[in-house]
Amino acid sequence: MAQQGVQLDREAFSCSICLDVLKDLVAIPCGHSYCMSCIKGFWDEEDEKKIYSCPQCGQTFTPRPVLGENTVLAALVEQLKKTGLQAAPADHCYAGPEDVACDVCTGRKRKAFKSCLVCPASYCEKHLQPHYDVVPLKKHKLVNPSKTLQENICSRHDEVMKMFCRTERQRELEVSRHKIQQRIQDREKDVKLLQQEVEAVSHSADKAVEDSEKIFTELIRLIQKRSSDVKQQIRSQQETEVSRVKELQEKLEQEITELKRKDAELKQLSHTEDHNQFLHNYPSLSQLSEPTDSSSINIRPLKYFEDVTAAVSELRDQLQDVLKEKWTNISLTVTEVDVLLSQPEPKTRAGFLKYANEITLDPNTAHINLLLSEGNRKATFMRKQQSYSSHPDRFTTDWQVLSRESLTGRCYWEVEWSRMGGVYVAVAYKNISRAGNESNFGHNDKSWALDCDTDSYKFWFNNISTPVSGPRSSRVGVYLDHRAGILSFYSVSETMTLLHRVQTTFTQPLYAGLWFYYFGDTAEFCKLK
Repeated sequence: MAQQGVQLDREAFSCSICLDVLKDLVAIPCGHSYCMSCIKGFWDEEDEKKIYSCPQCGQTFTPRPVLGENTVLAALVEQLKKTGLQAAPADHCYAGPEDVACDVCTGRKRKAFKSCLVCPASYCEKHLQPHYDVVPLKKHKLVNPSKTLQENICSRHDEVMKMFCRTERQRELEVSRHKIQQRIQDREKDVKLLQQEVEAVSHSADKAVEDSEKIFTELIRLIQKRSSDVKQQIRSQQETEVSRVKELQEKLEQEITELKRKDAELKQLSHTEDHNQFLHNYPSLSQLSEPTDSSSINIRPLKYFEDVTAAVSELRDQLQDVLKEKWTNISLTVTEVDVLLSQPEPKTRAGFLKYANEITLDPNTAHINLLLSEGNRKATFMRKQQSYSSHPDRFTTDWQVLSRESLTGRCYWEVEWSRMGGVYVAVAYKNISRAGNESNFGHNDKSWALDCDTDSYKFWFNNISTPVSGPRSSRVGVYLDHRAGILSFYSVSETMTLLHRVQTTFTQPLYAGLWFYYFGDTAEFCKLK
């Protein structure tokens, strides 16, 4: 009990700032006492506000009070020191690493006894006393010591969270939940649509396989029928020709027999000694029947059905060519199937280059004034006509050329052109006209063209011109998403700038094209890989 009394006495005569026994004890106007150095240091921090307060009760003073020593209380403290007050408080009163420390204590901090949600701060028993004594502080919400007081402060209002904060957050929570639920509904719809797409794709694929098998079976049956017809025709012709030859052979053999008989009779007559008999019989024996016509017999080496074999071989080669050409279109059509059309257009040149295509020009489509070079990637408009053979795909009116490759799916290519005159960078269907005004790129509904010259850009489609603004560049990039119906033209330099974008529906594979202005102009499909 004596030890407890000493402890209580020490608490009563300790500085609430340093929590040690009062030294150079001074009293301030409100009656609370502090170490001279402690209260001076505390008020020094309040000099800017020119309002000075009591660390315990919070009473304020203006101006700064003059401090004087409380001699009576100082003497009492000195007397108590002699009775053991100088003993330090037990270590368990101080805050350890896992404890909540008092926010007011200086030096070695004591354990917090309570935390205030309003201040917000944590206090030891000594520094908590004002919350029990001062009327305004009594209204503060005290809780068990907490290290997470800041979490109870509303970030929006910079105050301790109150009911209206909860209400506000509750509203925000409901809005968030509504958005989440709406997104769930949207995603469930998307999942359902995707499932429907899976079923539709599977059904379409099954039907395509079934129909393709029927068509190929019909083709096989047709070829087998034609094979049977050729075989039957050959055998029939063989029978006819063999019969005709045998008929002639029989006639010749009969004639040979008759001639041998006549020869024998004449030989016998030649040995007859009776002149009258010889003269009488000779006229009848010397008469010969008309010879069989053998002028159709050709002693040169004959060709019989070899030409048939050659004709069938030619048909086979033609079928192979057709199958090869059409198979490419069939294969592209199969790979073009793409359920998800929402893939965005690339934003960077590196993104476009993922879809880069190597483009070469088709000599069979080139106007006779266009010289192709660099592995048919480059075209030059020449005054001298080139020695191209006649071909139905050749452009005959304007100085145009199409690519050899058909373009479907997602494709990207770049064209580098000379800036002497200009060039049309175009795409077109293969069935575009080859002569007349309707063959010009961009002047019909079968082609789309960007007219590039040294001063401006124009976009052409169906004979309608649209002005296009953008930085001048001698290199143009073209992006095609055939399935999505997107065709975009870009000015390519250090950066890529969109010049014009088309959104439409493409019904056939497209081919890249060039159309030139003046002699000497060149354009080249760039190597991008």
